[in-house]
Amino acid sequence: MTTRNWRSLFVRMTNPALISLIWLGISAGVSFVAVPAIFGATTVDRVAALGVSRSIFEALGQTEIVALIALLLAVRLSDRTREYWHFCAALALLQLTQTAWLIPALAARTDMIISGIEPPSSIIHGTYGVMQLLKLLLLLIIGLQTQPSSDTK
Repeated sequence: MTTRNWRSLFVRMTNPALISLIWLGISAGVSFVAVPAIFGATTVDRVAALGVSRSIFEALGQTEIVALIALLLAVRLSDRTREYWHFCAALALLQLTQTAWLIPALAARTDMIISGIEPPSSIIHGTYGVMQLLKLLLLLIIGLQTQPSSDTK
C-alpha cells in the first residue's frame, strides 16, 4: 500500500460520521430490537430475561465508552472540534451518566427482582430510555453533519 492509500484509509477510519453511525446502529439494535425481543419471547421467563438483558446492557455500556473515546479522537483529528464540541460534550455527559448511575441502578433493581423482591416504582428505566433516544439523536446529527462531501471523496 502506498503512503497515499494509507492516508486515505486513516482519514476514512477516523471519520466521525463512520464512528457515530456505527455506534448509532449498535445502540439502536440492542436497545430497541434485541432486548425487547428477549422480553417478548414466550419461552423466556422474566428473571432469565432480566439476567440476559443486564449482561447485554453492561456489554453495550462498555462498547459505548470505547465508541465515545473513538468518536472524541475522530472529531479532534478531523479538525472540526470547535464545530462539534457541544454535541460531543452532551454525548459524553449522557454516556457517563448512564454508565455511572443508571446502569448500576437498573442492575440493582434487577437483582431485587431476581431475589424475589418487587422494587418500588421508579423513573430510572424511563430516564434511561429518554437518555438513550437523546444519545441516538446526537449520534445521528454528528453522523450526518460530519459526512465528507461528495467533492472531497
